Amino acid sequence: MSTWVDTGEHKEILDWLTKVEYGPKHSDFLSRRQPGTGQWLLDSEQYQTWLKTSAQTLFCPGIPGAGKTILTSIVIDDLNTRFDKDPSIGIAFVYCTFRSQHEHKAEDLLASLLKQLAQGQSPLPDGIKSLYKKHKDKRTKPSSDELSRTLYTVAATYSRVFIIIDALDECGENRSRTKFLTEIFKLQKNSKLNLFATSRCIPDIKEKFAGCLLLEISASHEDIWNFLGECMSQLPPFVIDDMSLQTEIKTGIECAVEGM
Repeated sequence: MSTWVDTGEHKEILDWLTKVEYGPKHSDFLSRRQPGTGQWLLDSEQYQTWLKTSAQTLFCPGIPGAGKTILTSIVIDDLNTRFDKDPSIGIAFVYCTFRSQHEHKAEDLLASLLKQLAQGQSPLPDGIKSLYKKHKDKRTKPSSDELSRTLYTVAATYSRVFIIIDALDECGENRSRTKFLTEIFKLQKNSKLNLFATSRCIPDIKEKFAGCLLLEISASHEDIWNFLGECMSQLPPFVIDDMSLQTEIKTGIECAVEGM
């Protein structure tokens, strides 16, 4: 009975923090990956440096259609695979979309990161329980400052923490985005977390990442040819049987997409 009560309370508190779940979105985006694509990012010097060094930020800007979200899902999958057996590593992520901007206030995003870092722990950290008890009866929600302080205490229980943010440019209004990033950078300074973020090439966003590791995202030659190679089997037999024609088609399409 005690285990059931603990489990029930555990879920109740986490759902109170936020009901938003990014896991299904991640699975959907990752399922769209063509085999072999995105490896160039994982093999890049910037990503390897980011992966191996604490308190690093890797910012990846790119034009619309460059594949930023799919590449973000590849990064998350790589981290989950690398550290699957290591409970001392915390991983949390958010996918921002224009259609879900109502979920992208600074408090909502901080709550989601806190929920993800806490849900693998049993019992729940005392800081989250205290936050819940303080607000439950009053039916109030914690402030961004309260969430940030609690997020810091939970992050401190891990040896390393990775936070991944996709599409910062779609992360609510500018004021909310700035507030969220300010809290994340403060958290990074205190807990030495690693931050990975993507965005369209917007000057005020790029300015916030000045001095950080930078890797611009565009469709690579390898990714384009891997994708088109998968598509060739759906073309008429005269194309499938003619390798030179396939090469001509791939080259033409690669020139036309211009990094998208």
